[in-house]
Amino acid sequence: MIKELFNVKGWEAFMEVLPEEYIPGFIMTLKVALAGLLLALALGVIFGMLSTVKVKVLNVIARIYVEFFQNTPLVVQVFFYYNCLPFVIGGRVPKFIIGVIGVGIYHGAYISEVIRTGIEAVPRGQFDAAYSQGFTYLQTMRYIILPQTLKMIMPPLANQALNLVKNTSVLAMIAGMDLMYHADSWGSDLGYFVQAYLPCALLYFVICFPIAKLSRYLEIRAKRTPVPKKMKGVA
Repeated sequence: MIKELFNVKGWEAFMEVLPEEYIPGFIMTLKVALAGLLLALALGVIFGMLSTVKVKVLNVIARIYVEFFQNTPLVVQVFFYYNCLPFVIGGRVPKFIIGVIGVGIYHGAYISEVIRTGIEAVPRGQFDAAYSQGFTYLQTMRYIILPQTLKMIMPPLANQALNLVKNTSVLAMIAGMDLMYHADSWGSDLGYFVQAYLPCALLYFVICFPIAKLSRYLEIRAKRTPVPKKMKGVA
């Protein structure tokens, strides 16, 4: 492997395919990650709220969603969408859409649990006070409960975003034109595996490292005890 690391021909070949293979794959990975994260956040908020309402049927629906998608492999889910969705809609489904649906629904189940935990951490008296002022359930969530949960749930949300980016690599299994697919395809064709996978890992690192640092910062900030500000003229 050390010998391959210093294979000049391999690196020259990599530089030739960088703008044609890796950059488009990197952009595709970013697009899938961003769209998938938006879908995951939307599903997470919806099912997180359903988990906390006093309606048994809605609680059961939310629980089924969470348990099923958390306890089945993402690879199986993506292959299911890839092979079954065309029969359902009667046409070909773009792999970008399959990737967004795959990582979005999968991580939505985890984000749902994060949202549920944050909602349950808010004192019940906040709900009662809002209802006494004439707020509906949705208004209570939007204006009172969810804003209070943000500080608590931001660190785990950042962790889910990090995991979602890394899980976009599953698209390589269905030729999803993502970063991992291009690296694997080019490396397998020419046998330059070090030159194929090392830059691929570094490009994933470029995306994931800032998210990891943000997650750590938010975690430290959430644990920090607020310091009361002193008013001028008050001893």
